[in-house]
Amino acid sequence: MRILIMGAGKMGTFLTDALCLNHEVALYDRDPSRLRFVFNTQRLSQVEEIQYFQPELLINAVTIKYTIEAFESAMRFLLKNCIISDIASVKTGLPEYYAKTGMRFVSTHPMFGPTFANLDNLSNQNAVIIKEGDEEGKKFFLDFYKSLHLNIFEYTFQGHDETTAYSLSVPFATTLAFSSATKRINAPGTTFKKHMEIAHGFLNEDSFLISEVLFNPFSASHIKEIRDNMTELLDIVEKKDKDRLDEFVKKAKKNVEGE
Repeated sequence: MRILIMGAGKMGTFLTDALCLNHEVALYDRDPSRLRFVFNTQRLSQVEEIQYFQPELLINAVTIKYTIEAFESAMRFLLKNCIISDIASVKTGLPEYYAKTGMRFVSTHPMFGPTFANLDNLSNQNAVIIKEGDEEGKKFFLDFYKSLHLNIFEYTFQGHDETTAYSLSVPFATTLAFSSATKRINAPGTTFKKHMEIAHGFLNEDSFLISEVLFNPFSASHIKEIRDNMTELLDIVEKKDKDRLDEFVKKAKKNVEGE
């Protein structure tokens, strides 16, 4: 299959490396310097070059802020039977956009990032395939994600954003809370250092992604739950109530262990 990947960021180049040995792949980025280290791949830095490659599948891997803009720039150079796809972590506005284009489409979300994941072993990582999509496109990504040994889930657009609101907004909010209240110390403990590593990776994420996740209409209720639990914990600490603290820790442990 001829596959065009738009965006030579960390995920775009990862997808290029993962696909180029079994498919004819082109990678497009407006900045030619970001295309220097890809192999077995056509390098495109002018959007007009897309028409000569004639992709059968377009994978839009640009920063989430520019997902629809990237589609729009490429659309006039695509054949009508080309399947367009995104890997965005928040699907806000995409169902309506796909409907407007009249093109075949598939939407997925590889729920791991090159910042944290071990890309040589993804068996503990997940991917979502959106139900409302072209069957051939969904089959392609199902086979591709299986080849990476990912755990695959299927959601509707709305179901995906509800799940994302929980799985991303909770760690995003708690990491922001930690980061906003922390300071560097000379002798950090192991737990503190682990939290700092997570905070460094998170704060290097695209700021538009952070806002999209936290402004997801399903996020506020989860953040309120964090606030309520922190209020309860503060009351326990101020009153030095050992029995309530034991119950609080027991409830937290049960949540984490899933018992």
